Amino acid sequence: MKDINIADYDYDLPEDRIAQYPVKERDSSKLLLFDGNTISSDIFRNLDRYIPVDSLLVFNNTRVIKARLLFQKKSGAQIEILCLEPLSPADYETSFSSKGHVEWKCIIGNLKKWKTGIILMKFHHENKDYELFAKKVSPEGEAWRIRFEWNNRDLSFSEVIEASGHTPLPPYIAREDEEEDTCRYQTIYSSVRGSVAAPTAGLHFTGELIERLHAKGIKQEEITLHVGAGTFQPVKADTISGHIMHSEYFFVTNVTISELIKYHGRIIAVGTTSVRTLESIYWLGVKAFNDPDCN
Repeated sequence: MKDINIADYDYDLPEDRIAQYPVKERDSSKLLLFDGNTISSDIFRNLDRYIPVDSLLVFNNTRVIKARLLFQKKSGAQIEILCLEPLSPADYETSFSSKGHVEWKCIIGNLKKWKTGIILMKFHHENKDYELFAKKVSPEGEAWRIRFEWNNRDLSFSEVIEASGHTPLPPYIAREDEEEDTCRYQTIYSSVRGSVAAPTAGLHFTGELIERLHAKGIKQEEITLHVGAGTFQPVKADTISGHIMHSEYFFVTNVTISELIKYHGRIIAVGTTSVRTLESIYWLGVKAFNDPDCN
């Protein structure tokens, strides 16, 4: 596995084949089918026809935040800050509810233009103007610890980034984010804030489709994995072992773990974020089993 050559996975993808906007109806996208021998296609809204009755679907309920903050220095240089994860306070919900200041691990765009000092951004909230300040504190690997402060102690950090931030669209979407993206770049079941990118496999589900899956007897569980910077990170190494992945935060309840253990039907992960969460749970379980005293 470690010697897999990244170049073996290169392929041509013409730019005109990359959709810049989602289809009007979430579930009207194409559905690729493979039965072990042949490849065919259908419409995603017909997914319930192909999921076995004894299945349990595992959804990632993470919610994308407006993590992209655009500051402009007095010189005119634009500094882009992408919030990755909270550092102080370290808990997501506590950080979002904090008032006055927080510190986050961030990626900085145009870093060379921001050598020292505090940068600020003006933003509008409920018909009033405010200012958001950002200060570099220290390096955090390839990222930076950034301290954010704002001039209204009644506003939470969640309200601040909702008013001042932008939806961090993938780099292959060659346009600025728009108001519609606030809704469309979320799964309909998203509920736990923290991702810088959507778990895209789930974007095609609608309430009607999920109701039909339930009516068929297909069960559902939710996990939380906040998609991190690794989803935007280009692979520059020649082999897979040379690429360093960013870590990501995930959370699974004891109830969900118990349901997964005792379920005897087919367990289907909705998208790669759910897959790697389930894989991580397994390996953490193996580690704890072999070494009960491990942290």
